[in-house]
Amino acid sequence: MTTSRELIIGIDAGTSVIKAVAFGLSGRQIATASVRNKYASGSDGSATQPLAQTWQDCVAAVRGLGEKVEDLASRAAAIAVTGQGDGTWLVGSGNRPVADAWLWLDARAAPTVISLAGEVSNRARFEQTGTGLNTCQQGAQLAHMDRVMPELLDQAETALHCKDWLYLNFTGVRATDPSEASFTFGDFRIRRYSPVAIEALGLTHRRALLPDILDGTEIVHPLTEDAARACGLLAGTPVSLGYVDMVMTALGAGVRSGGRNAACSTIGSTGVHLRAKPVADVHLNQEGTGYVIALPIPGTVTQVQTNMGSTINIDWLLDMATYLMAEAGKPATHAELVGRIDRWFSESRPGSVVYHPYISEAGERGPFVNAQARAGFSGLSVRHGFPDLVRAVVEGLALATRDCYAAMGDMPEELRITGGAVRSSALRRSLSASINAPIRLSRREETGAAGAAMMAAVAIGGYKTMDDCIADWVTPLLGEAEEPVAEEARRFDLLFSAYGDIRKAMPAAWETLARAAAMPSIK
Repeated sequence: MTTSRELIIGIDAGTSVIKAVAFGLSGRQIATASVRNKYASGSDGSATQPLAQTWQDCVAAVRGLGEKVEDLASRAAAIAVTGQGDGTWLVGSGNRPVADAWLWLDARAAPTVISLAGEVSNRARFEQTGTGLNTCQQGAQLAHMDRVMPELLDQAETALHCKDWLYLNFTGVRATDPSEASFTFGDFRIRRYSPVAIEALGLTHRRALLPDILDGTEIVHPLTEDAARACGLLAGTPVSLGYVDMVMTALGAGVRSGGRNAACSTIGSTGVHLRAKPVADVHLNQEGTGYVIALPIPGTVTQVQTNMGSTINIDWLLDMATYLMAEAGKPATHAELVGRIDRWFSESRPGSVVYHPYISEAGERGPFVNAQARAGFSGLSVRHGFPDLVRAVVEGLALATRDCYAAMGDMPEELRITGGAVRSSALRRSLSASINAPIRLSRREETGAAGAAMMAAVAIGGYKTMDDCIADWVTPLLGEAEEPVAEEARRFDLLFSAYGDIRKAMPAAWETLARAAAMPSIK
């Protein structure tokens, strides 16, 4: 491609932060700017975000990038956008928001999920979408709205996701991508809406709310005059609609390289575990959990399991330590305690404590779905100290990772990892031992924005295929393989056996605890 424009702007609108990142056409990261996201949580389980504020924050992030990159407007060859998945972003007449968005964190659809999951048609829906039903998803949320607040949907013309809303503001086009369309309402084999899936959700009469599906590696739309003025860019700049952030992150981190499929885990607030595979190799479990999410590569999808709470378990434990140290008059910051994790891990005694990392108030969604699931230590005795708790939590994240991959079939032959927590050598060692496979750390800083930018690079003709782009953007940034220690792997086999036995025995106790928690408190 011959052009004087040599930058691609990748936008990743996550739950906590919206990032705008400038990349060179061959994948070098030039600069990044970010704006904190804003959302509200309610005691009714709601988690909402104002649509207008999200667009303003996106504009601010792009403007911030322009302050760091000289002549960004004239140098930008394309813009690409991805964002947090699931959730419901309703727009009506004049592309105006109908209400604040329901985020993937929103739990209000739980009664409808329970009802729909109990219907015979739910298995047929799962066979089409490859995706287990949970409160995060737009399908479940729309079904719940249709039952309890139909007037909201009556005002709406289109149901979008976060990245779709931003794309609408950039281009004036209402659309979604093949990944979110197929794992919520569609058939992952053909990447189109499925009447079977839509009917199973009870939403056939709301079919008109679903936008057109477009693939951002093939179709781009021009940046509008209004959006260009707002962002400080040039009208007409091509805009590519990326896939959902989970697969964009995995793509940027190495879920596929050298023309071969691989596995990738992102260890962040949640744990996201993906295996790229041909459509024909997808293994749909009997429990009906997980996701099948398309990659922007023909005939290739990712099979996905996500555990609700990953590093938030570490945050919880360190917050407890921070509180106790402050009470003792020796305050320490969270960041200072994070720096001690590897040392505490090395001081601990391996093998005798198991931790189940279900610390999220929303329970667990992978590889099983149970809103009442709660975290717990097993095997504690008086000889255990704080370092042993640290080890148990770190190893619990590794065991949860193995649990997720086990639900998708065999363990991966190699695992690529990303996320801030994987800087910990203790966590990397535990992950490798738990799945008994080498791991490779991606040195790519902004993997989600990079994945979206890679799609734009293909769309504007910078690369003929995504695999060609991966060869420049991804493969050179994969670190050396870190091999599992054989003795550690054998110990994790035993830990995982105990982990599974305890997990399967707990649902009745979790239900009882939920009933106890719901009882009126006595002062």
